[in-house]
Amino acid sequence: MTFLRLRAAALLAALACIATPAFAAGDIPVEVKNESEPVLCAEKDNVTIKAISPDVRRFQIEAAHPAYIAGLVRDNWDADWTNCDMKGDPSFAPPTPPRRVTFWETIDYWLVGYTFPSFWRPADTTFRVGDRVEKGLHIVQLWKLGKDKSYEVLVVYPQDGYWRARPMPPEHLGYSSYGSSFLFGPVEQDGRPVVNIREIEFDPKTLSFKLAFKDGSNGTLKLGSVDENRMVLDAVLDRPVTGGKAFLALRSMYVTEFNNDVARIAVREPGAKGWREEPLMPFQGGKATDIWMGRATHSRHNTSSPDMVFRRFSADPVPPQPEKKP
Repeated sequence: MTFLRLRAAALLAALACIATPAFAAGDIPVEVKNESEPVLCAEKDNVTIKAISPDVRRFQIEAAHPAYIAGLVRDNWDADWTNCDMKGDPSFAPPTPPRRVTFWETIDYWLVGYTFPSFWRPADTTFRVGDRVEKGLHIVQLWKLGKDKSYEVLVVYPQDGYWRARPMPPEHLGYSSYGSSFLFGPVEQDGRPVVNIREIEFDPKTLSFKLAFKDGSNGTLKLGSVDENRMVLDAVLDRPVTGGKAFLALRSMYVTEFNNDVARIAVREPGAKGWREEPLMPFQGGKATDIWMGRATHSRHNTSSPDMVFRRFSADPVPPQPEKKP
């Protein structure tokens, strides 16, 4: 009973930390669809949670440290290739040899891109920062200066549209893991869920990524804030994603309760007096204005990786302005 009470307390603490007041004017519910499937390989993304709405144009994505982070004394981010067979995965050589590109840097931030020896999709997405244009990069990393050193806080894989976010690490650990990925934009299926991006342009003045999707639509992902507790990203689409396609998705892995990057889900349903929370794999979906996905107890895989929150879905692309006091 003590263990169950601790798990419940951890989950309540995680939900309490989500900065979501009572539903704001304009918040709209989205369809939450679970397309996860069981696997034995811990390095395969088998978790897929999609957000679907023909109306949404603006929302927030949050990556927050798990509720147990303060008591974590040892992290584990080693890959686990047990029961994994990747021989059938596609592989494409890059248009240029493996290399490193520094796009931009200041005292506090810098942006770096890399080309790998191979990737599972052809490399045809363009990445632009000012007059600097690069094609074929497999990963682009945003780094931020902390109190004593620099930390990678956000990455994007331009060729399949996967993003990973994490807060600055807590001082007592000095490092924290990535875990779940998210997809932003019209989600397609190409062997696995992807977002097809024609070009990404980074704006250093606003710390924003402007995305031109291959279907002709556009989106912007802006770094709203990042500290030792959480990262908040503001997302805007120039038009809703229709036709039953998801505009946002979480991709992660779950093998067992003790070997996963995400194990629980909680949703705020329209009109409900509280959160509905349950194990993620059997989750049947529903409608929600807020979606939390994370862990209430330690996993041996990426133990410190953050919880993910999707929230504040709105049909209005312009955020409300605070009222001016007379």
